[in-house]
Amino acid sequence: MERIQTVVIGAGQAGLSTGYFLARHGLPHVILEAHQRVGDSWRQRWDSLRLFTPARYDGLAGMPYPAPSHSFPTKNEMADYLEAYASRFRLPVRTGMRVERLTRRNGRYSITAGDQAFEAEHVVVAMATFQRPKVPPFAAELDPGIVQLHSSEYRNLAQLAPGSVLVVGAGNSGSEIAMETARAGRETWLAGRDVGHVPFRIERPVGRLVLPFVFRVVFHRVLTVDTPVGRKARPKAVTQGGPLIRVKPRDLASVGVRRVGRVAGVRDGRPVLEGGEVLAPANVVWCTGYHPGLSWIDLPVFGPGGEPVQERGVVAGEPGLYFVGLHFLYALSSTMIHGVERDARRVAETIASRAGSSAA
Repeated sequence: MERIQTVVIGAGQAGLSTGYFLARHGLPHVILEAHQRVGDSWRQRWDSLRLFTPARYDGLAGMPYPAPSHSFPTKNEMADYLEAYASRFRLPVRTGMRVERLTRRNGRYSITAGDQAFEAEHVVVAMATFQRPKVPPFAAELDPGIVQLHSSEYRNLAQLAPGSVLVVGAGNSGSEIAMETARAGRETWLAGRDVGHVPFRIERPVGRLVLPFVFRVVFHRVLTVDTPVGRKARPKAVTQGGPLIRVKPRDLASVGVRRVGRVAGVRDGRPVLEGGEVLAPANVVWCTGYHPGLSWIDLPVFGPGGEPVQERGVVAGEPGLYFVGLHFLYALSSTMIHGVERDARRVAETIASRAGSSAA
């Protein structure tokens, strides 16, 4: 049993930001990362992915992102940046440490990761609730000859069987993957409701003018749990996600993507739409989201909807437990790279005040 004041779980942008501010306060801590390298959660996404935010909003506290401010980094470039960030500030990251259980015993928190065990006064769960891929139960009824992948498994076209593709889920991931398959000349259906879209091109001059207002004002200051409009928007944002950022409906139409309704079930091994139409795809890519993946937290901190009950990352019912990186933890920007700093700073300050440390 290794004893340390604070354990941070997760070394993505939320965990590294928290570690940065804990270090500024001189607080002993360790950051546990399940992957073998810092940034691997980015590296394992599909090959053509680029960030939806320009580089000027992709840096963490103390280290601006090293690229032209209006460029859009690739997922591997973002992964490498996070790795460089951890190295630059000598953050105490331990990789290959997947936490399997968090509980409280004798007034302290107990964390189990494989054959390693930690005891801590404070624990920061620094990850989004996008941990375990979610597919509908009827996916198991599809013909075994149909290639099925969740978006978390999809990397590129080489994984797919020859022929048509059904992409289920019309959010940002689904729309971008559908664009990729259709551009390759594959018949592509995109199933799911219309989530809306940003009405301008983020990479064009108008985007450069509007994005600072959207990211710094609307997402960061207007849509928060402290404003009426933010409280009204939060339930939908948490359960349904946001609008399309890069892809527009006309983009999908221009490459031949066919929009269809919700996939309601399976008939004779093939997917059936709500209206009764049966499709015959060679491949199905499930862009149907994630389960929170927090079942390893063996503490009474979850509300009726399965979300942790917290106030700006601080869990009142479990003194010493905190969350950073949750979707809409405080604002719509809380899961975004530019928005996580505020939440991480506040949690680190809370830990510092409770630990009796002087502010940095």
